[in-house]
Amino acid sequence: MIAYTIRRLLMLIPVLFGISIFIFLIMKMIPGDVVSTMLGTEATDESRSQLEKQFGLNLPIYQQYYNWISGVLVGDFGVSLRTGKPVLGDILNRFTLTLELTLLSAFLSWIIAIPLGIIAAIKRNTSTDFGVRIISLLGVSVPNFALATLLLLILSVFFSYYPPSSYVSLVEDPVKNLQMMILPSIVLGTAMAGAVMRMTRSTVLEVLRQDFIRTIRAKGASERVVIFNHALKNAMIPILTIIGMQIGVLLGGTVIIEQIFSLPGLGQMVLTAINQRDYPVVQGAVLFIAFVFVMINLIVDLLYSYLDPRITYK
Repeated sequence: MIAYTIRRLLMLIPVLFGISIFIFLIMKMIPGDVVSTMLGTEATDESRSQLEKQFGLNLPIYQQYYNWISGVLVGDFGVSLRTGKPVLGDILNRFTLTLELTLLSAFLSWIIAIPLGIIAAIKRNTSTDFGVRIISLLGVSVPNFALATLLLLILSVFFSYYPPSSYVSLVEDPVKNLQMMILPSIVLGTAMAGAVMRMTRSTVLEVLRQDFIRTIRAKGASERVVIFNHALKNAMIPILTIIGMQIGVLLGGTVIIEQIFSLPGLGQMVLTAINQRDYPVVQGAVLFIAFVFVMINLIVDLLYSYLDPRITYK
């Protein structure tokens, strides 16, 4: 297990290196630049040259990349071209909100999706099964931004409810924080719940058809023991896989939802930085999200051996 973990961690180096090159080049290809954004139409050649020299944009592109990546390797993601603040500090501050939103969305989806998926598998081809399948299909089909807009419209028009507009951290005021986070968590959790629900149903059905389940039933075990002690544990590997992927997607896919609900998270920061051509912020945030994503996948892989002792890492 330790040797496998070390090998996987070493494999992260070329992956993150490739991502860093990709996002660096993509940012250079975006029309416009931070100098034009800051100076506007009144920019002179002298003022442009001065700002480019100040930001290091006058250097060759390979030199700019080397300066940035060499700082990243020692934990220095650079400073924002707009605010002058350290990028890593801003990322960590904003990541707290995004992580809370992701975990809350995931938790809401799990407590709904896994039980409904199990029920649909047990009651296969009944009206309950068809109802769960329709709900899961709607969950994965409706776009997040459309669901968020519809939810806000219904609550404001019919119930005169408006979520808090100013963000308060969970430490400062847990009640107000949850009031602001519950709606975006429901929106983000809906799509995840639909995918997990469908996967739970299909994998539990597959396990229930296997010979060892018939043997357990023949020994007189109750249906509750068969489902929760044997079938569900053996069905968890595909479910865990999609959960790990969905958490990674949520971490990097909260941009629109954070914008709609005015949440100062990592997604909103990246969107603002892209509009302002703040290269270090975008590059640092994308690289950070990629690192978290691959670490989540590593944790999921290590959990496989706990769920199924037959899986070994040699």
